[in-house]
Amino acid sequence: MTDIDIEKENAAIAKAYRELLRVSYRTLTKEDKVQIRKAFDVAVDAHKDQRRKSGEAYIFHPIAVAKIVAKEIGLDATSITAALLHDVVEDSERYTIKDIEELFGETVAKIVDGLTKISSLNKESDMDVSLQAENFRKMLLTLNDDVRVIIIKIADRLHNMQTMDSMRADKQIKIASETLYIYAPLAHKIGLYNIKTELEDLGLKYTEPDVYFDILNKLKESKEDQDIYINEFSKVISTSLDKEQLDYTIKGRPKSIFSIRRKMLNQGVTFDEVYDQFAVRIVYNSDPENEKFLAWKIYSIVTDHFRPNPTRLRDWISSPKSTGYEALHITVVGPKGRWVEVQIRSGRMNEIAEKGYAAHYKYKEGGEKEDDSIDSWISKLQESLENPEANAVDFVEQFKLNLYSKEIFVFTPRGDLKSLPKGATPLDFAFSIHTEIGMKTRGAKVNGKLVPLTHVLKSGDRVDILTAENAKPNPNWLDYATTAKARGKIKSALKEDKKIVAEDGKEILRRKLKQLKISLDEKSVNELVAYFKLKTSLDLFYRIGTASIDNTMLKEFAASRSNAFMSYIKNKMSRKPSIPKEELDKDEITTKYDLLVFGKDEQKLDYKFANCCNPIPGDPVFGFLTINDGLKVHKNNCPNAVSLQSNYAYRIMIAKWIDSSQQEFPAQIKLSGIDNLGLVNTITKVISSNMHVNMKSISFESDGGVFIGKIHVVVTNNNMLKKLIDNLKKINGIDKVERV
Repeated sequence: MTDIDIEKENAAIAKAYRELLRVSYRTLTKEDKVQIRKAFDVAVDAHKDQRRKSGEAYIFHPIAVAKIVAKEIGLDATSITAALLHDVVEDSERYTIKDIEELFGETVAKIVDGLTKISSLNKESDMDVSLQAENFRKMLLTLNDDVRVIIIKIADRLHNMQTMDSMRADKQIKIASETLYIYAPLAHKIGLYNIKTELEDLGLKYTEPDVYFDILNKLKESKEDQDIYINEFSKVISTSLDKEQLDYTIKGRPKSIFSIRRKMLNQGVTFDEVYDQFAVRIVYNSDPENEKFLAWKIYSIVTDHFRPNPTRLRDWISSPKSTGYEALHITVVGPKGRWVEVQIRSGRMNEIAEKGYAAHYKYKEGGEKEDDSIDSWISKLQESLENPEANAVDFVEQFKLNLYSKEIFVFTPRGDLKSLPKGATPLDFAFSIHTEIGMKTRGAKVNGKLVPLTHVLKSGDRVDILTAENAKPNPNWLDYATTAKARGKIKSALKEDKKIVAEDGKEILRRKLKQLKISLDEKSVNELVAYFKLKTSLDLFYRIGTASIDNTMLKEFAASRSNAFMSYIKNKMSRKPSIPKEELDKDEITTKYDLLVFGKDEQKLDYKFANCCNPIPGDPVFGFLTINDGLKVHKNNCPNAVSLQSNYAYRIMIAKWIDSSQQEFPAQIKLSGIDNLGLVNTITKVISSNMHVNMKSISFESDGGVFIGKIHVVVTNNNMLKKLIDNLKKINGIDKVERV
């Protein structure tokens, strides 16, 4: 770099630093500014020889993270200082945690140490099967130290996502998948909704770029129309709000790209058919005493002008979400008969929705400690961390169970209010009260009536749990429980029971093998596990203990311990297994069809199609190397894609279609609409007129003049299926056509 370039860069760094001080949500004292300046100087010194992938000076990254912490999340000077220093110890040999403590005090050092530990996790070996999930659990354990560690880490991830264009494509997909899998749900749970939305959109941008930019462009095209519509909507209610002399603002808020995409997938609709692509937000100023009264007053004014959908009322003012979110959400029929979601919030509620943790603290009364605002959330989280032996991937999946779920509110027999996720059962309620009550559950009463443990609770239910000393969890309970806490506790209890039985089973197996002149050692145990198609030695010992595997079966195993058996095992685990015709009938395609190539070298490998998403030629896909079942091919938008790409990036293989004309693939089409005479005949004509489409079966159900139909067809590629679906949509009376 020339002297002029260095001078320009230094000026840009100084400007970024001044902007950081200017945008802070908190009022910074003189002492705060001195501490932040000292942290800035240390960060500049530590990172002076570093540059990012984009080529810019590394110091811009910690400044940007600190700016997110200061402005978007609204944390204090201590957090801003820690954000500036978050990479100093990890990336520089000049400073240690002890140096940070001497310069900035114990609190800042503790936060920086937590952030350094999290960063070091990502540099561990990629060969750990559940690396990312295990790292996530370790990261959550830092909540014991200081919740600001997690919040600054989320800010760090947000800036990394914002500046990822210069990275390799495979790195982009891995980091974006990890973001969707871990960081966006965590931001949601903490109440950082704006950051959660941006993380989701950026995650989609790199995991499914075509989808992201298609929706983005359509939103841009419709923006002018939406602005006109929002102005028209606002004018109608502004007059009435002004008459009441309310201090308010009305603005439109487009739905996030990720949420539009989710609706398109969940409801099987196109972009144009997503009915609430934007929301209108009314934010009013009020003193605390009149806050609730004014919210319902505005609700009354809005519904005086526009008819509400009674099933879409969400009252999070009377019963706030567990994140502290408060608002009234209503959906009304706006001008031109379009559905419009209206969000009603006070200024305080709006700040809490946008800043979460920091705004909670700002509005706390009586000088309570800052951490009190999310203490209850942290205590719930700690409960889910109680079992350190749980499988890490299972732990993450259980933890995520409740993150996005809608809430219901039920009452204890004493009238206390309990928050549970929608779909919760009496078992979930029992474990939410206390683990011991859950473990001893034998039945439940809801609103005074005895109900099964499978009963789904509704808001307003009064729940009474019946217990017994001799009651204990059984495997069926896992089908009844939905919350992470309940399922985790049940699994732990069942596992303990299983261990006790397995210990007895191991001794029984030792005696029985001795009679067959076989030693119980690692080799024989592995052979037995493979022979009985089990996963672990614990499964083997448990089945021996419960007599699921008996003497006869063990004698058959002993007889099979021959060279032929060992040859079979070796052949089965080889790279190119022979596949019987019955397996081919299950849509498992091998290399002889020469359809897909894998990796940069475009290798031709054996593979199978994953049953979870059933790809067909033309679908964007990737390969996933399983432990026991070879190479599986998944669609890029498979429900399991994000989890696989986040947790097992080293097992992902890029895949490319090279020829799909020589083989046919089954697909199922679902369609619905108004039942007309001769409709089935019209549909079959359309299908038969599409070349190379072979219809295997067709079925229709009609109810009240509306039909639902399913058609099984065989096609040679994705384009042919898309063309067929487009032609079916053109038939008069058909409302919706989608591929299942």
